[in-house]
Amino acid sequence: MNPLQLIAITAIYLGFALVEIVTGRFNNLGASKDDWKIDGAMLLMLLTLIQPSIVIAINFLGMHFFPLQHNAYSYLPAWGMFLILLVADDMTQYWWHRLSHTSWMWPFHRAHHSAAYMSIRVVYRNNFFYYAAMPGIWISSILIYLGFGNVYVVYVVLKMAVIIGAHSANPWDKSLYQFPVIKHLMWIVERTISTPATHYAHHALTMEDGIGHYRGNYGNFLFFWDVLFGTALITHHYPPKVGLQDDLQFGKENWLAELFYPILKSKRSHSALGKEKVIVE
Repeated sequence: MNPLQLIAITAIYLGFALVEIVTGRFNNLGASKDDWKIDGAMLLMLLTLIQPSIVIAINFLGMHFFPLQHNAYSYLPAWGMFLILLVADDMTQYWWHRLSHTSWMWPFHRAHHSAAYMSIRVVYRNNFFYYAAMPGIWISSILIYLGFGNVYVVYVVLKMAVIIGAHSANPWDKSLYQFPVIKHLMWIVERTISTPATHYAHHALTMEDGIGHYRGNYGNFLFFWDVLFGTALITHHYPPKVGLQDDLQFGKENWLAELFYPILKSKRSHSALGKEKVIVE
C-alpha cells in the first residue's frame, strides 16, 4: 500500500473512530469479545497480508511474463483511469457483493452481517476468502502494474471515505435530510454514493418494516450501481436493529469459523458454516 494512501485512509478511519468514541458509541455497541476478535483480525489481515500479497504477486508475475506492459498505460488521462477503476473495481465489487447474498457464497460474507451493530469496526469484517478471491482487488492490482498507481491512491482514499462513513455508528446524513436546500442536494448524493441510510438498510435484521433491504443496496463506493441494476431502496430511515435472525435463534457462530470457513467449520446446529450447510441468510 502506498504510504500516502495508508496515511490518508488511517486518518479517515481514526477520524470516524474518534467521533464514535466521543459520542460513546465505539465501546457501547453490545459487541462481544468474539466480535472484537473478528473486527480486529480481518482489519489486520486484509491491510497487512491479503491486499499487499496480491499486489506483490501481480507485480512479480507481470515483471516475469509481461515486463513490457509495466506502466504501459500510464499515458492515460487521470479522469480516464478513474472511470476505469470505478468499473473494474467498484462495479465488480457490487456484483461480488450481490453474488455473496446467494446461497453458495453467503458463508463467505455472513461475518459482515453477523455484527448486531453498525460501526467503522464493521468495515473490513468479512471471511478471509471473501477478500482473497475478490475480483476487484486482483483487477486493481493489474491496473496498478499497468500504470494506474497514482490515480488508484486518490480513488481508493475517496472510496474508503465513503465506505467508512456508510458504516459509521454516527450517520452523517441523518441531519442533512432536515434542511430543504440540502435535502434536494441529498437526492443526488444518495443516488450516487453509499450513505448510512442506504447501507444501514442493507444490514437490517428484517425487511418486514419496509426499511430493511438486505437483498439490495449492495453498492460500496457508488450506490449508482444499485440504481442502475434495480436493487436500490431509499427511505431516509434507519432500521431499528441490524444483524442476523439465525444468530438470535441459534446463538452466535464461532468467530474462527466465520473468518476461515471452509477450512474451519461451525458445530452449531442449523448453520451456514457447518459440514452440512444450511442456508440461513
